[in-house]
Amino acid sequence: MTSRFTELAVDCHDPERLAAFWCEVLDFKVIERAEGKVEIGSWVPTVEEVRARQMPPTLVFIQVPEGKTVKNRLHLDVSPLDGSTDSEVTRLLGLGAVKVDVGQGSGRSWVVMADPEGNEFDVLRTLAPSEP
Repeated sequence: MTSRFTELAVDCHDPERLAAFWCEVLDFKVIERAEGKVEIGSWVPTVEEVRARQMPPTLVFIQVPEGKTVKNRLHLDVSPLDGSTDSEVTRLLGLGAVKVDVGQGSGRSWVVMADPEGNEFDVLRTLAPSEP
């Protein structure tokens, strides 16, 4: 018997707003909506595909009454595909993210940001091919 990592749940106040933000960041689509819950992903999970191989997890935003109070113990890391890390940070700032200081210090190769509800995430090195 084995398990698969299929979903990452994120508590939030406004699932629609946060799902829309992360759809823009990751080029995901909404795959399910329910009262107080929005699930997004790059694919629609099926039992057959999940059993056959490890697929990327979906993100599920679940409405909760309480707010975020401390630094995340688990966070997402994203890597730009088409441009530099700096240009991706600029794009994400335009979508509503903010830069945050969680004690990472200066001179790091990544940028710590927070989504519109304050959940930290990192923008890592670009995966865009380097120009010769």
